[in-house]
Amino acid sequence: MLWRDLQRYLPIIGDIHVKTPSAYKATREATEAINAMQMTIAETYISGLEVPDSVLQLLFDTCMPVLFQHFPALLAPYEWVLQETEAVAEGPQDLMKTQYNLPQGMLNRMLGDGKLIYPKYSMGLWEKGAANLEQSQIQMIDDLIEKLEIQDGDDILDFGCGWGCVPNYIMSKFPNVTFTGLNLSHEQCEYMRQKMGDPLSYLSSGRFTLVEGDLNNAQFEKKFDKIISVGVFCHVGNLTNAFKKLAGFLMPAGKFFVHIITVRTPNNISSVYTHKYIFPHGRYWNFDAIPNHNKDLKTVKRWYLNGRNYSKTFDNWLKNFDESFDSLENLDYGLDAAKFRRVWRFYLIWFVANFASCDGQINGNGQFLLVHDN
Repeated sequence: MLWRDLQRYLPIIGDIHVKTPSAYKATREATEAINAMQMTIAETYISGLEVPDSVLQLLFDTCMPVLFQHFPALLAPYEWVLQETEAVAEGPQDLMKTQYNLPQGMLNRMLGDGKLIYPKYSMGLWEKGAANLEQSQIQMIDDLIEKLEIQDGDDILDFGCGWGCVPNYIMSKFPNVTFTGLNLSHEQCEYMRQKMGDPLSYLSSGRFTLVEGDLNNAQFEKKFDKIISVGVFCHVGNLTNAFKKLAGFLMPAGKFFVHIITVRTPNNISSVYTHKYIFPHGRYWNFDAIPNHNKDLKTVKRWYLNGRNYSKTFDNWLKNFDESFDSLENLDYGLDAAKFRRVWRFYLIWFVANFASCDGQINGNGQFLLVHDN
């Protein structure tokens, strides 16, 4: 009780939500200074400054544990990161342009594009002994199947289905499962449409329906036994409204499984760098955020997956990116290829360190099982 009272008056440390007006103002001013320093370093690197990877790694390895453990309030660069916003998702078209509608050839090579495991832009599970990136993604989906208790014959909605990796793999294991994929990215949908015409793909089995659009406008004539959402809620700004909408798509006895990046800090976090170059309007919800939104849906189970799983996934993506980019530099990235390469290398190197920081115990992945709140 004494610590909670004390942190009300001290800037930059502890929970920003409990601070007095003067301590809050001082914290926000300090955050602006940290943001400016972060962007100066990043922009200098992007502009061509030669910095060895080991130096960048050392910088991140030194700074991130200090911020996570002692000054987490400095990791919320914008006011909107700290609470829900009015829109379910802010700037979705900016996100598509910056991230999910990038050249498919680059993303295929970075993320992996196998016969069964399509590109999957989310954590691979390594702690069960996976030997490579594809195995880590298989083991992640197998773990999801077990936690959601998927059964043959389930009718499943995948909210934000990416390139269709999760539906394709699950349908390969369950011959009577049906899937509906909801996705806003036109390029990802084009990838899936090609697979839906490929007889070797389970997306062509007649058991997969693709809907290109966003959650706000989605309407379905049926309700689903299960709903899956992997990674999408980092781009959702209003959990209350999103859960209300999704609850309307779920059978009375249905189950909803959410997988997101999450932080075990007092408040949500984000980054000015990723907001500008990688994930416009993206945020990483506090580990308690979803359980604290029990209204139309309630959390009945939750799991924290150590950040080292995601760190190793990012490390594999970085290696793939480096090994393939020379052959892909002529693709249209929307900016100079050399600059794009530096933008993404800074991001990938940073996140290798980011998720490994503090032995993966603060910044990792959260998984939540929700049901109707009856």
